[in-house]
Amino acid sequence: MSNDNFFERVYAIARQIPYGKVTSYGAIAKALGTARSARMVGWAMNASHNMEDVPAHRVVNRKGLLTGKLHFDGTNLMQQLLENEGIEVLNNQIVDFEKHFWQPEVRQE
Repeated sequence: MSNDNFFERVYAIARQIPYGKVTSYGAIAKALGTARSARMVGWAMNASHNMEDVPAHRVVNRKGLLTGKLHFDGTNLMQQLLENEGIEVLNNQIVDFEKHFWQPEVRQE
């Protein structure tokens, strides 16, 4: 599977994340049937910066940490985008992570 194809599949799931919800790199990887590729999902999110239709700010690590925030312009842009959607962030971590977590549907292949 090529990276381009994988990245497009990641973006297709990321576009489904509802407003005011977040998911994790691992949850996306699992939904794609590639459970061990969470790091590649992170690379895909990092590569999506010029794609306004991919809400990369809604993808965090499995503990709710904003690990991708370094890849956003400005120091707190990822946090600001999440807070604009009503998600509270404290010390780079989502408050009530379980309440805001969205589980992507696992594809049956």
